[in-house]
Amino acid sequence: MSVTHTLDTSTSRAHPVPSPMKRLTVPKLAAMKGGEPIVMLTAYTARMAQLLDPHCDLLLVGDSLGQVIYGLPSTVPVTLELMCAHGAAVVRGSWHSVVAIDMPFGSYEASPQQAFESAARILKETGAAAVKLEGGEAMAETIAFLTARGIPVIGHVGLTPQAVNALGGYGARGRSEAEAKKILADARAVAEAGCFLLVLEGVMEEIAADATKAVACPTIGIGASPSCDGQVLVTEDMLGLFERTPRFVKRYDDLAARIGDAAALYAAEVRSRAFPGEDQLYRTKK
Repeated sequence: MSVTHTLDTSTSRAHPVPSPMKRLTVPKLAAMKGGEPIVMLTAYTARMAQLLDPHCDLLLVGDSLGQVIYGLPSTVPVTLELMCAHGAAVVRGSWHSVVAIDMPFGSYEASPQQAFESAARILKETGAAAVKLEGGEAMAETIAFLTARGIPVIGHVGLTPQAVNALGGYGARGRSEAEAKKILADARAVAEAGCFLLVLEGVMEEIAADATKAVACPTIGIGASPSCDGQVLVTEDMLGLFERTPRFVKRYDDLAARIGDAAALYAAEVRSRAFPGEDQLYRTKK
């Protein structure tokens, strides 16, 4: 999808202002089951949202920002305040994609009421359309409580990063028959509870394929299966901004190397006094 922009030059950092365009909606995404695959990427800043938005159906403000932006060891320390701040920035930077925001660890697990209060705050402060929460059958009651009160929810089963301490790491899930059955039961439970999308992360391919067939809502794979109804990646992984690339990620660029090369060239020109040059100077007119 192409989008025409005008430039707002009234600020020191000119930014694209989109031409009028209708934003996708939660019902439209939910109706994409079995159709054209849903394109989903993470975004944490307004500028990244501007760049990704024309190409995506859904932008996820993931709690992965804890590791990607803040250098935290896991998503567990991420706060509701951080999610709201970054979520509002992504909403401001987008005009086409549905924006969904992760509910951080500790903001929804205690009770459906706690989850409602956290989700309501997220939607009020950011303008986003939906929230995402992790967990299977244990979260079904909470998902039903939220959806009955007008809050669209994306489910997330399989590898659930917020439970990394209980899982013992980020390894793929579903290798044993018992675990495979549990993932399928979790998928059915959260779908029946009312989530409009379901993220399947880090699971055996055949489990993801079976789960996609078993639930009525679209599934979004990450380290799952091409038969899912859509795919999501952490944008910075996909762009090659980190040295380590997880197995399930395809690197579409090597921005880390290109940024390093640009910084090295800049440093060399500063030290040689080649920068700033004539084009970067202000001089009085004679």
